[in-house]
Amino acid sequence: MNILITGGAGYIGSHVVKELKGTENKIVVFDNLQKGHEDSIKGVSFIEGDLSDKELLDDTMKDFNIDAVIHLAADSLVGESMENPKKYYKNNVSNGITLLNIMVENNVKYIVFSSTAAVYGKPDSTPITEENETKPTNVYGETKLIFENMLKRYENAYGIKYISLRYFNASGADESGKIGEDHNPESHLIPIVMQVLLGQRDKIYIFGDDYETRDGTCIRDYIHVTDLANAHILALKSLENVNKSNIFNLGNGKGFSVKEVIDMIEKVTGKEIKKEISDRREGDPDVLIASSDKIKKELGWKPKFNDLESIIKTAWKWHKNNPDGYED
Repeated sequence: MNILITGGAGYIGSHVVKELKGTENKIVVFDNLQKGHEDSIKGVSFIEGDLSDKELLDDTMKDFNIDAVIHLAADSLVGESMENPKKYYKNNVSNGITLLNIMVENNVKYIVFSSTAAVYGKPDSTPITEENETKPTNVYGETKLIFENMLKRYENAYGIKYISLRYFNASGADESGKIGEDHNPESHLIPIVMQVLLGQRDKIYIFGDDYETRDGTCIRDYIHVTDLANAHILALKSLENVNKSNIFNLGNGKGFSVKEVIDMIEKVTGKEIKKEISDRREGDPDVLIASSDKIKKELGWKPKFNDLESIIKTAWKWHKNNPDGYED
């Protein structure tokens, strides 16, 4: 298939590209480089552009005869989404409508969508299955759920088949150490702690220690970015071979608190990390742990990095060798 990857130069996108390079598919990355890095996707066709540019998007689909889309382009900061909701509705919803409409015009029938565990909000039970009620507590999660609902409508009206992958906490880096996580500003826990170790931050702030968890800090399910990338390939194969829309959770089914993650990083690196308790962030649920039984059973997904220590080892390899990210 000829595959268009929106946001393909980003953290998750670059790992999806790397894994797809080993297949017979032809890859085209479409990215505005606001958060992505062209150096992370060497060796594939690249179009620098924004999804709001209807003409460029249409030309790209026509020029490369696109068969399927992996849609990763989005804004994804929970706190920012609460402070600046219009940005999130524009980029995650309005631009998503543009993408779907151009797909319809070009008869592109398959899309794999990068969704999020944030669609569940504060779950009534854990581990979270795909049957859990969706009730986002922040604007980011709400925009992702809106797009999921749009996908259902576009399937009914135009025949587009979709698989929505509800990610939990993407983490780690490719085993080679050549690509990894590089955001500016950084918002994810593991790379922020790495920056403290590298002397780029004075300390790590723990946002709240009064949650209803075993040590008072938020508990999250961490999934290695390579395992996440491989799930996209399985999703594409399923759409092509089975032609059935679906929704899957992606996580390890294990939860680790903020304090436990920091402790593990100290263990892996042999370094002590300076930390300080700060105020809670608005919209952060206490616990998010996934059940990924459905994707394992239906698509045969088998995560390779299913423990926190191996995830952190790959992250440390990337950050230690690339302290300034792709600017190196």
